[in-house]
Amino acid sequence: MSRESIKADLCIIGAGAAGLVTAAGAASLNRKVVLFEAGEMGGDCLNYGCVPSKAILSAAHAAHNVRSAAKLGVMAGEPQIDFAAIMAHVRKAIADIEPNDSQERFEGLGVRVIREWARFTSPGTVESDTVSVKAKRFVIASGTRARIPSITGLKELPYLTNETIWQLDALPAHLFILGAGPIGCELGQAFTRLGSQVTIVEAGKALGAFEPDHVQILRDALASDGVRLIEGIGVERFSGEAGAITAHLAGGETITASHVLVAAGREPVTGTLGLDAAGVEADARGIVCDDRLRTANKRVYAAGDIAGKGALTHLAGWHGSVILRNLYYGVPTKQSSNPIPGCVYTSPGLAQIGLTESRAREQHGDKVSVIDWPFHDNDRAIAEGDTAGAVKLVLGKGGKLLGVHVAGARADDIAALAAVTMAKGGSVRDLTSPVLAYPTRGEALKRAAGKHFEPVVFGPFAKAWAGLLSALH
Repeated sequence: MSRESIKADLCIIGAGAAGLVTAAGAASLNRKVVLFEAGEMGGDCLNYGCVPSKAILSAAHAAHNVRSAAKLGVMAGEPQIDFAAIMAHVRKAIADIEPNDSQERFEGLGVRVIREWARFTSPGTVESDTVSVKAKRFVIASGTRARIPSITGLKELPYLTNETIWQLDALPAHLFILGAGPIGCELGQAFTRLGSQVTIVEAGKALGAFEPDHVQILRDALASDGVRLIEGIGVERFSGEAGAITAHLAGGETITASHVLVAAGREPVTGTLGLDAAGVEADARGIVCDDRLRTANKRVYAAGDIAGKGALTHLAGWHGSVILRNLYYGVPTKQSSNPIPGCVYTSPGLAQIGLTESRAREQHGDKVSVIDWPFHDNDRAIAEGDTAGAVKLVLGKGGKLLGVHVAGARADDIAALAAVTMAKGGSVRDLTSPVLAYPTRGEALKRAAGKHFEPVVFGPFAKAWAGLLSALH
């Protein structure tokens, strides 16, 4: 079959966040861009990840607020859950955001969008069923998919993933979740607050990348919601049938549930890309690339989850910016040059930027200091009747911000204040400077920073100096 031949400045495989940011930027600079996407425009985040999960979490948190309103003197009782209406809300959220990522919008920007699978046939050529593209540069942004563990019996049963769970038309009676990462914890809390019985099993530790004391705060909240979280025990095999699936745990316990959600991590999508023909290497994390996202083939870049640097939508967008800066602005930029926040949108939420305390001590030893400020000493949290959580600053030599961690309501927004400071290379002193509105939860960040300076600001020398100035005036 003959293929249309196209010459381009930039050819991109994958229309998730990384691919779309790169395509939009390059097209806006009058570069000829070809974008391949065989699935849904917007990738995992819009269609199966960030957007639908936050939409269902909003409904779940609303249900929880109704149940817990009595503590504020508002008597509401048990909420009525209309699962069909909730799923309609989820679909509406996707539909409302979808135009930003649509084929029509990108074609309007001048991007040639081809809705077919693409593969390399040489170091400088990508082909699909109908098109052959030769380009000066290529970006692989094919993303990741749910990793399905090799557990006996699992693949013979109708399990769910973060992609297929949005096809449910009825609330699960009992949802068994394999994995206690962000996806497992977020959806576990969402479904239990909507009325499902939920069991989460994690072979390691829940949310192992986050501060352990902050994770414990979330553990307590999940237990209060009714989630059963089992850690340090794996699943040896599955048995049963649709509607009655049994997980056989190491140690002998069996748990039977109506549905199973596999949330046991992600794996790169590389099998159809023809990487050998491109001279590009891949490993278990994804495409092998350097800190500027260049692969062994200097014409080919990797971006987003597939680059193996982390699986976050905002990181993928930053990758697109890094590639544009390097290719079209002549500004040498490393993808590691910006601190990247990570968030879990449970209640309480978790957010972190930079190093955990343990990692900081491994790298910087006794130069590390840690400052905490609990929300039970924050006036806004007290007024809201929601004091779970704290702000934690991990500091290095000279008060350098090595890590900022937040557990509690609006943790993601509070961490954003620290992200601005860290992006500019600021220190803990910079967190003390802004005048923040009262009462806000963000004050906890400033109070933690201020606590670091208390021994100096109110210490013996400061007291003596204040006494001297008072005597002189």
